[in-house]
Amino acid sequence: MGPSARPHDGGALTRVAVAQLPLRVGEPEANRAAAAEAVAEAAAAGARLVVLPELVNSGYVFTGAEEARDLAEPADGPTVTAWGRLAEDHDLVIVGGFCELAEGVVRNSQVMVDPTGTRAVYRKAHLWHDEQDVFAPGDAAAPVVDTALGRIAMMVCYDLEFPEWVRAVGLAGADLLAVSTNWPVSPVPAGERSVLVAHAQVAAAANRMFVAVADRCAAERGVGWVCGTSVIGPDGYPLAGPVLRDGPAVLVADCDLAAARDKATGPRNDVHRDRRTDLYGISRTR
Repeated sequence: MGPSARPHDGGALTRVAVAQLPLRVGEPEANRAAAAEAVAEAAAAGARLVVLPELVNSGYVFTGAEEARDLAEPADGPTVTAWGRLAEDHDLVIVGGFCELAEGVVRNSQVMVDPTGTRAVYRKAHLWHDEQDVFAPGDAAAPVVDTALGRIAMMVCYDLEFPEWVRAVGLAGADLLAVSTNWPVSPVPAGERSVLVAHAQVAAAANRMFVAVADRCAAERGVGWVCGTSVIGPDGYPLAGPVLRDGPAVLVADCDLAAARDKATGPRNDVHRDRRTDLYGISRTR
């Protein structure tokens, strides 16, 4: 468990936790147990918000659509029901990803639960690589949910790489973006950080909001992971993490979520107000 790397000045602080889990495809009970253990650890550390990875119940590296369908469950199934109980028991907001079966369709989904029950279900809109053979893409905007802690937005993995999608939740008033992800590892030049972690840092800085990323660990069917679990402040710099090592972890950071409502980067600049929307729609020819 890691403490906040840098203190925040300002208003009331919310302790945010991100959990990096060793998930296994086809082992839903073990995966749910790992998530429950991480939530309990985060709660014991004083967290009020816990973010879990993508596809917690099912694992990620499927043999095909049939295996994913066999592992999928509805939004009132055992995974989300268990998270709802944990949220109530520990007075938490929990955001996590799960393989969902809804009206006969399999989706890469994310849920938010709090002590009152399920607050939102989001279906990943941007499908990466072989996900296109397994899941139907979401067809609704990423939600921004008013919670007792603040305004929390939801997004899954590849969604974060689309600035328009991230900007939309920023403009909708998100104080924090909770990202559930399984980032596959890829070569990184010496001395550099994974560009996937950089996407999260830029998303935070470009919208002056917190970004909490829960990645996974434990190689699965030959696929390794970035292990980029982290909490990033509105200036784009990490408050906790990234982990960048293969193994389970629970990181916490104290975040002044209300500070994300100030979009100023200086006395004369504001990341939202300074947008030139009058120019962005103009097409140019070479």
